[in-house]
Amino acid sequence: MALQRTLAMVKPDAVAAGKTGAIIAMMEAAGLKILSLRMTKLSKAQAEAFYVVHRERGFYGELCDFMSSGPIVALVLEGEDAIATWRNLMGATDSKKAGPDTVRGRYGTDVALNAVHGSDAAETSTVEISYFFPAQSLV
Repeated sequence: MALQRTLAMVKPDAVAAGKTGAIIAMMEAAGLKILSLRMTKLSKAQAEAFYVVHRERGFYGELCDFMSSGPIVALVLEGEDAIATWRNLMGATDSKKAGPDTVRGRYGTDVALNAVHGSDAAETSTVEISYFFPAQSLV
């Protein structure tokens, strides 16, 4: 097992529903340590830049509109195999297919309003963390 860092994000739907604290509790219960946390509201341009890897996909415009529709909470998580741990805890992208003990199973609505985001690999994690957190902001 390797100590890793990953980006986690509580999306606008879950923030608006008041689920941020419950989601953070799930992270901590899974053994993930919070190194940094930030609430912000993405502009449309910031959302487009963050999700640029999806720009050729049909859902890109809707995703960027949604992600800039309200505040998000970005977090840097650390733990043993943090990327896989967080992705397993998130559950399936489509909340309707996510298990009941996952974040998306509990707090997501569907494939678009799915409560949270998480980096999918070590390389992605490094890029995504730096998007929200300069190195000196990590505790």
